[in-house]
Amino acid sequence: MEVRATIFRAEPPTTTMTMGRNLAAILLVVLACLVSLASAEQIKTTNTRWSYRLPLPEGVSGAESLAFSGKDGVYTGVSDGRVLKWGGSAAGWSTFAYNANYRSVKIPLCSDSGVPSEQKESICGRPLGVRFNRKTGELFIADAYMGLMKVGPDGGEAQVLATEADGVPFHFLNGLDVDQATGDVYFTDSSANYPRRFNTEIIMNADATGRLLKYDARTKLVTVLKAELPYPNGVALSRDRTHVVVAHTVPCEAFRYWLKGPKAGRYELLADLPGYPDNVRRDGQGGFWVALNQEKARLNATAAAPAKHLVGVRLSADGVEVEELTAARGVTLSEVAENGNKLWLGSVELDYIGIFA
Repeated sequence: MEVRATIFRAEPPTTTMTMGRNLAAILLVVLACLVSLASAEQIKTTNTRWSYRLPLPEGVSGAESLAFSGKDGVYTGVSDGRVLKWGGSAAGWSTFAYNANYRSVKIPLCSDSGVPSEQKESICGRPLGVRFNRKTGELFIADAYMGLMKVGPDGGEAQVLATEADGVPFHFLNGLDVDQATGDVYFTDSSANYPRRFNTEIIMNADATGRLLKYDARTKLVTVLKAELPYPNGVALSRDRTHVVVAHTVPCEAFRYWLKGPKAGRYELLADLPGYPDNVRRDGQGGFWVALNQEKARLNATAAAPAKHLVGVRLSADGVEVEELTAARGVTLSEVAENGNKLWLGSVELDYIGIFA
């Protein structure tokens, strides 16, 4: 009612034409409100509080990213530098891949639970993004310290593919995705200045030296697609392979880099996010799941605690939020992945993987 009164005072109703314009304006306002309400109602809320927990082996934590193979095969990098494989309830967990340092004299250090993980990461490695090339069976690994790596279908010691691009060494490899048509790998280096163990410095110092990178499967070369980025993290190739989506932990946004078409080479905002994002994965509908490590309010001392604890959002292909994931307080996610009609929930901080059916 207040909107109508304001509009009629602004345009004196002296003629039929004027009243017609007023009525049209009112209808536009009402229509806009209805569209806004409809959009809000379309955002589905899924509470993952009752997810099944798949515990990690004793002494390790941080299933930051997940890769899948076959019916039961689940692979994840953990805090001691290894990539583990879950072979189902009968087989349990086993070591699938490791780096050269882990398989040397450093094993006692890497497996010593008494040493803080951040102190041994630079020696033992920290595998973050993991994805399979389904054609070759090779698993690609973005290790925060060791570089871009891969291991064959049977596992074993991972091969280092690259440790720098354009003469600039990697400092903090993070997210990763594989183009299943070409075998090319898209990945992020979150900072040219700070390694993972000092990731809070990236935020505190507003560091914007991150890069979006591409490993060409044919030439074996790495190219820089976009530089001077603020904390680029997760990356996912779109279903139509026209662009890659990159999550920026700060400033809580998702961008897309166009690979093909009239916008090729353009880097544009896709979505503002309600929290600090980690990994991005495609969903089954052409959109994307974005895991949230923290809500914006958690780093704002003056903000009131939100009514619900968000740990992830699902975006449409156009960046519209269509679903949100909530969880119990204290739960943080680094990845939300769809597989086998389930949501698999990875966390860089917890000692288990969540499975929500």
